[in-house]
Amino acid sequence: MTFDLGSPTLEGRLVRLEPLEQRHADDLAAAASVDRSSYAFTWVPTTSEVPDYIAAQLARRDAGKLAPFAQISVATGRAVGCTGYWDPRLWPDGDRLCAIEVGFTWLGAAAQGTGINVEAKLLLFTYAFETWDVARVDLKTDARNARSRAALEKLGLRFEGVLRNWSQSWAPGEQGRLRDSAMFSVVPTEWPAVRSTMEARLARFL
Repeated sequence: MTFDLGSPTLEGRLVRLEPLEQRHADDLAAAASVDRSSYAFTWVPTTSEVPDYIAAQLARRDAGKLAPFAQISVATGRAVGCTGYWDPRLWPDGDRLCAIEVGFTWLGAAAQGTGINVEAKLLLFTYAFETWDVARVDLKTDARNARSRAALEKLGLRFEGVLRNWSQSWAPGEQGRLRDSAMFSVVPTEWPAVRSTMEARLARFL
């Protein structure tokens, strides 16, 4: 039995998360083509790969595994990256969502460091805890990705450890290999403090 993740649109002051569609392809191709130096450990499509990338994400959506979003800059109205809810896990009764991962996240270089990532995380976590009433939200990143790990820790997420050979590597030249994944999470008792931390960091950009 699967949980219907639905297609919510989540509105912020800097970013709007709207369900990913092929109409976002041109914007995403432009966003992904500028300065790819920060994508060493992240799956970000090249310009020519964007239509197939979106199709793959929509197939995951149709299988009930993913709710993919385009990250829309409120200032420009253009898609500047992607993110999503991934790997829904249900309570034993099979009717309610127990845990969810936030993943498949990337931003074009021009949108990095603008507060969009912080607000997107805040929107996703708020919806998960306060609408779905989940018991856990988690994220994982390549254990070698020091930049991503530091950013998650600054947002107040709890580092749980490294799972060896846990998932596919997205590092260039490592196709078909597995990576070690650094795991982070938030549970309901921690959520108020994490929300306050996210809101404080977001305020610096408003």
